[in-house]
Order: sequence, then C-alpha cells, then structure tokens
Amino acid sequence: MRRLSLDGLSRRFGAVQALDAVSFGVEAGTVHALMGENGAGKSTLIRILSGLDRPGAGTVAVDGAPLPPGDPAAVQSAGIRVLHQELHVVPALSVAENMHLALPVPRRLGLVDWRRLNAAAAAALERLGLSRIAPAAPMGDLGPGDQMLVRIAATLIRPEGAAAPWLYVLDEPTAALTGAEAERLFAVLDELTGAGAGVLYVSHRMDEVMRLASRVTVLRDGAHVSTRPMADTSDARIIEEMTGRALSDLFPPRAGAAPGPVALSCAGLSAGPLRDAALEVRAGEILGLAGLAGSGRGALLRALMGALPRQAGTVRVGGRALGPGTAAAWAAGLAYVPRERRSEGLMMRRPVAENVALPHLTALARGRVFLDHARQRRLAESQGRDVALKAASVAQAVGDLSGGNQQKTLFARALAGAPRVLLLDEPTRGVDVGAKFDLYRLIRRLAGGGTAVILASSDLPEVLGLADRICVLRAGRLAQTVENDGLSEADLLTLCYGRDAA
Repeated sequence: MRRLSLDGLSRRFGAVQALDAVSFGVEAGTVHALMGENGAGKSTLIRILSGLDRPGAGTVAVDGAPLPPGDPAAVQSAGIRVLHQELHVVPALSVAENMHLALPVPRRLGLVDWRRLNAAAAAALERLGLSRIAPAAPMGDLGPGDQMLVRIAATLIRPEGAAAPWLYVLDEPTAALTGAEAERLFAVLDELTGAGAGVLYVSHRMDEVMRLASRVTVLRDGAHVSTRPMADTSDARIIEEMTGRALSDLFPPRAGAAPGPVALSCAGLSAGPLRDAALEVRAGEILGLAGLAGSGRGALLRALMGALPRQAGTVRVGGRALGPGTAAAWAAGLAYVPRERRSEGLMMRRPVAENVALPHLTALARGRVFLDHARQRRLAESQGRDVALKAASVAQAVGDLSGGNQQKTLFARALAGAPRVLLLDEPTRGVDVGAKFDLYRLIRRLAGGGTAVILASSDLPEVLGLADRICVLRAGRLAQTVENDGLSEADLLTLCYGRDAA
C-alpha cells in the first residue's frame, strides 16, 4: 500500500515558527483528516507538500523515497494532486479546456484536436459519475461545487508517461459549497478511496471530518498534537486538542442581567416564503431562530432588514415603525451579518477598510459629499481591534484573509454603527473552532452591553449554547417560542419536526 510520509517538517517566517517538526503519514485507500485552527500550520504544510514552498527542515517522501523540496513537477510525477481552496478556473473557457489547463493539449497537424480533448474530458467526468456535465459547457455556468468536481475529474486525465494519481490533498473543499454540492463531492471521494486512492482532507467542519475520515491529525501553533484512528477519538477531544480548551468552555457564560425594553418587534410579517410572523426581542437578549432547511429562518432576518420586501405586516424598532429597504434598517439601528459572506456580504477584492465602511459612508463623508479616507481607515482599525481581526492592515484585500477573519470583517461592519439590534444569519458558518469561540464571546459581550441579538443557525448546539429564548419555524411560519432552560439538542430537533419535546 502506497504511503506519504512527512518527517520532521519545520518552517519559520521571521520570528514566527509556522511548523515545528511535524511528522505523520497518509496511506492510500483512506481519508486522513488534518485539523487545526487558523494559524495552526495547515496552509504552510500544504504549500510544502505541493512543492510551492521549501521546508526549513524535514522531508516529504512517497514509499520511502524523498521528494525534492520546492518542486511541484516532482509532486505531480509522484501521483499527488493538491486542490487548493481557491478554485482557479477560467470561467470563459469550456469545462474541457479548464480540465487541460495544466496538461498537454492533444494536437493533430499542429492544431488543437478538439475531438480528443473533449473525449478525454468526457471520459474523466464519466469515471466519477459526472456525465451530466457537458465538456463543451462554459466553466462559468457551473456552480462552485461542480467546478470543484471538474477539477478532481481533471486529475484523472493521464498524458502519456504520467503517473496515475493516488493521493488527493483537498484544502477546505466544501467552504463555498451548498449542502447538495458537498454531498456530490463526498460521493466522488467514496469512489476515489474505493478505487484505492488516498485523501488528505483539510477542513474545519467537524461533522464532515467525523463522517469521512478514518484517521485524524491535529496541529496547534505549528506543532503536531496527535495522530490517531477516528474510532479512538471524538469531536470534543479534537476540539480540545485544537484549541487547548474543553468543548464545554466553547460558549461563554451568560451575563445574568435581566433583558431590557423591547428593542424590535414584528406582527403579521409576510415576505417571500415567510407567513404571518410575530415576535419581539428585548435589549440584552439573544433570541435564537431554529428550524429545518427551508423553514424560513433566513427569510425572517432578511425581511426584518428590508432585504426581502415585506408583503404584509409591520416591523417596529424601539417602538417606531420601520420603513422599507435596507437603508432605513441601518439608519434605525439594525445591523445584519448575512449567511453567505462571499456572495452576499463582502467585496472580496477590496480592502478591509472599504468593506467595514460600506453601510456607513454617509457618516464618514466630509460635508456629506467627499469620503474622508482617514476616518474610514480609523473606523476599520478600531472595529478590527474590537472583533480581534487578524490582518496585515486594513488595506489588505478581504479575499486574502482566512474564512474566520472574513467573518470578523462582517462583524466589524455590523458593529461600526453601534446597532440596537444585531441580526445574525449562520454567524459562524465556514470558520474554524477558534474563530467560533472569538465570535461567541463577542456576541455574548454585545448582549451583555444591551444589544438585542437575533441569531438564526442550523447548528443546534450553537443555538442552545447562546440563545435565551428560541423561536421555532416550520414551513415559513413561526410555530412556537420556547425558553432555553434545560432544552436538549434532541428536544429542539423534535420541535423543529413539529412534535412536542419530551
């Protein structure tokens, strides 16, 4: 059985020890998870493994034969394929052309042999059960999930003399995927491992890791903490090894102060799939929204924020009726962190400062005409410190930050106007457990300071760990509101399905 061995890998960047004598192995036919917080050393390890960086010490070997450091071609020749988190596709080119970007193009009489190029792409797609994807289709017409699957299929195209891939390194492959797209990816991974390929799976998503992996390696602060069979560990133990904190310490304690006056209320609210919703949240209270997929959690938040036009009903903030549109909501003291930070929240190529300032431009303008760039920078720096944002500076592009720090940028934007009501839709989606702890602590601090928080999440432990009361939605209707007093995850799931809790 083929084996990848990492022996004593170390890498230093200035005063920062990014990797410190990390050693473990990955075998063919298995899924091996690599876990760690942002800054644990995962990205550095992947860059060394892919040949994009050289270790300060240590070796990477396949079946005992060391690979030359800093040589991506040698890595490819050894049958290792590294798929980084960023897709790196050319949207205007076809699927087949994208699949051949790193491969020799088949030619006939000196010209591209389009028949062979498309046939090779179709054969590779069919091997992974992806015949529904047409080789001639523009790559930009595919969703992120299918683009990821196409990139995997491309590794199955074998030019003459090339080694067959036997190890896939996937870096956060589901970070930008929907649930259905992720399921298609998992089916492909089953096909690959069933055929004898190995997978080094880098992810912060505990449920995926527990489902897919047979072994797990944990890094913390650049050092190797553990490697063991998944059967000999648990999600709680992995989290403790990643963070140095017990799972029970993930959610900060409640402040204990009684909620204040009603900060926001709605009555008879209908918008999109939402029907006749009525609720209220008080200053200093965290109100959770729970429900199955399609229940209307996100629609309720978007309707309150004015992003989803109201068809009926009223929304009141501090006792005053709220007008339509998002501008009115921001002006009234509402702030919103959307579910999809890439497509709904952030300008990925723009600096942190511009992203933080976006809904606050009028307040930052001189004479309400010219933007005061110095004030914008100071606002972003102040809010960045408040949310523990890690960035080189507020001039850094948001797309260059980790997922957790992108999410903190959204929080910095939301808090820049000192909101009365904070609306959070899946606030920790796509961030690692360390960043989750930072955000949970921030949410709890905001509530302790009098901010009303409405939190919608599909993560039931998150809702139970933070909310004071929980509204349960079913099929677009707010079915019931319960106190979060001794409620278990099973109880809450039962309520989401429409049955009484035990």
